[in-house]
Amino acid sequence: MLNPLILAKTMTSITIKQMPSFKRAYKKLHAHAKEKTNDAILTIMEDPTIGQEKKAELTGIFVHKFRIHHQEMLLAYEWDTEQIILLALGVHENFYRDLKKKTLHEPPRKPYF
Repeated sequence: MLNPLILAKTMTSITIKQMPSFKRAYKKLHAHAKEKTNDAILTIMEDPTIGQEKKAELTGIFVHKFRIHHQEMLLAYEWDTEQIILLALGVHENFYRDLKKKTLHEPPRKPYF
């Protein structure tokens, strides 16, 4: 299985960047869940507007929902014409609360490459 970062550079001119909170959550997933998450990332790459745009404190952040087994997962990201920044991954419970904390109290985002 190819890493989505490598795939991003070979498929399109859009680059994928991962924030530390996304990396931590992704690292804890089982192999099957990582495959489903990679599929969700590829779907976002094909059409970044597929996620639902959030309002108020989370303006500019999109959330794409997908299922792993019977569990709904949420993937938060920001995007522009050149890049997609993966912000967070998790289940609905406390997802938006934690996302607000991260976006409101963090200094400007410096994603890992």
